[in-house]
Amino acid sequence: MTQNVTTLNNGLRVVTDPMPHLETAAVGVWVNTGARHETLAENGISHVLEHMAFKGTETRSAKEIAETIEAVGGHLNAYTSRDQTAYYARVLQEDAPLAVDILSDILQNSTFDETELTREKEVIVQEIGQANDTPDDIIFDHLQETAYPDQALGRSILGTAERVRGFSRDMISGYMGARYSAPRMVLSASGGVEHEQMVELAEKMFDHLPTEGASNADAADYQGGDYRENRDLEQVHLALSVPGLAYSDGDFYAVQILSALLGGGMSSRLFQEVRENRGLCYSIFSFSSSFMDSGLFSVYAGTGEGQIADLAAVLVDELQKSTEDITEAELNRARAQQKAGLLMGQESPAARCEVHARQTLIYDRVVPAAEIAAEIDNVTLEQVQNLAKRLFIGVTPTVAALGPIKNLETYDRFAARFA
Repeated sequence: MTQNVTTLNNGLRVVTDPMPHLETAAVGVWVNTGARHETLAENGISHVLEHMAFKGTETRSAKEIAETIEAVGGHLNAYTSRDQTAYYARVLQEDAPLAVDILSDILQNSTFDETELTREKEVIVQEIGQANDTPDDIIFDHLQETAYPDQALGRSILGTAERVRGFSRDMISGYMGARYSAPRMVLSASGGVEHEQMVELAEKMFDHLPTEGASNADAADYQGGDYRENRDLEQVHLALSVPGLAYSDGDFYAVQILSALLGGGMSSRLFQEVRENRGLCYSIFSFSSSFMDSGLFSVYAGTGEGQIADLAAVLVDELQKSTEDITEAELNRARAQQKAGLLMGQESPAARCEVHARQTLIYDRVVPAAEIAAEIDNVTLEQVQNLAKRLFIGVTPTVAALGPIKNLETYDRFAARFA
């Protein structure tokens, strides 16, 4: 399949990925702005804006937006991350123009009605409360904040209840005007779509976007450290991070393979040693998070109060063993997992739509699946072991723990294990 990219005169990029055998389409707009672009006073505003975009425009009420897309059997959704904000729809092939129309409307003509804003802020406050009541969710916010203290990249995407309640219509409108400029946005469409039609629709419907906007986010400054909260829970939720890799790092694909073989499935080292061989936890996995200029390599485990002391020692030991004893069989299995995930994603128009938009914002191009597969195949055993040394030796860790934590070893002991 061939991906097509056209940059409009205003700077908006249109990326299409026709899949002629499909009768459905995925269409979305990805904006190169998120939580890390906010000031302290704005923390949470990207997420509030994402909510408010669906709450009425100059020509459609909130109810009419929902009814219009659902009347054709489609659905509309959005999300906010630290780097980006996305608005997307799934529709039948013939309704792709309607999806573009609705997306252009909510991203250019939202009214941010005061009554809707007051109501929606309370909905978001409830969302913040729900996150705080979900320990295996909120633990990652604590981890991020501890890794990147006193900077936007470390703050919660949701913000705080106090700040959210304080956002005014003018603040939200001003933030959108400064951040939602055409050069920072990508219209992406996959499935039953035609490139020429999408370009024509974009030229017609996205003609009110500003062509200049605010500057990029401040550079990331990883610090690391320790966060602990004693809570009356059945389990200790433990998250551990070390400095990871930015998107542009030459070992970007190697770190995906390392994460897969360490904690990417039931055959992974952490699952086998920590859960299967020792019975120290129910849930354990690793993952790599990348940003434009930084990254984290992280492990999460949920365990009992009586097992946390042993688990911490075993966990770090398994990470450091990977610096010298990875086998070709493990490497091949991790490669296969990564390639299978890549190719399975190619069967979903929604997944392809998102991947191509994100790649365009990150790399200023669509990266072909064949190129990614070749990069995965080219990762060597020596490269992965050298990367493990880079990640797990001589670094400052970040530790976040929530629950009955009295038996968890001190942060100094954690740090000494990585010295």
